[in-house]
Amino acid sequence: MPLDVLDLFRRSGALLEGHFKLTSGLHSERYLQSALVLQYPELAEALGRELGARTAHLQPTAVLSPALGGIVIGQEVARALGVRALFVERQEGALTLRRGFTLSDSDRVLVVEDVLTTGGSTRETAAVAQAHGAQVVGAAVIVDRGADPARLNLPLQALVKLEVPTYAPDVCPLCAKNVPVVKPGSRV
Repeated sequence: MPLDVLDLFRRSGALLEGHFKLTSGLHSERYLQSALVLQYPELAEALGRELGARTAHLQPTAVLSPALGGIVIGQEVARALGVRALFVERQEGALTLRRGFTLSDSDRVLVVEDVLTTGGSTRETAAVAQAHGAQVVGAAVIVDRGADPARLNLPLQALVKLEVPTYAPDVCPLCAKNVPVVKPGSRV
């Protein structure tokens, strides 16, 4: 039976409605707080297993995720694929490999995130892998909420595509109505 990803988000309270400032700086009336789904090991495992099944053909040797939101789902996808799970984290404003993690030119990297909007973190994560000589074979996300399929220049697998309008703050209709904005993500 296929996973109903949006139902999992709704049931765990992870599909929020209101006025949100996204990590990208854009505003939206919906926010996906995937940590609320991923806190349940059985749901995290099921989502990771499904993403692993959809990306196994890429034959990655490692999964690389951006901290913080991508760590749990990256670990579960790596488990499903039987490969290493690594993550990048911000140091002085830029994503970097730390904690003794290494990649080399023999690695085939799958970049895994929870939610994709503009693709900025995914592109930055892929660039870190490439800077270490690794080949980036694709990207995988639980939810793709972006509108531009070419924004990554990588093969992309998403468990669900959810088109939710985003707005620059100066043209946001919720800002125009003076609806208070909330920043629920991992980067404040």
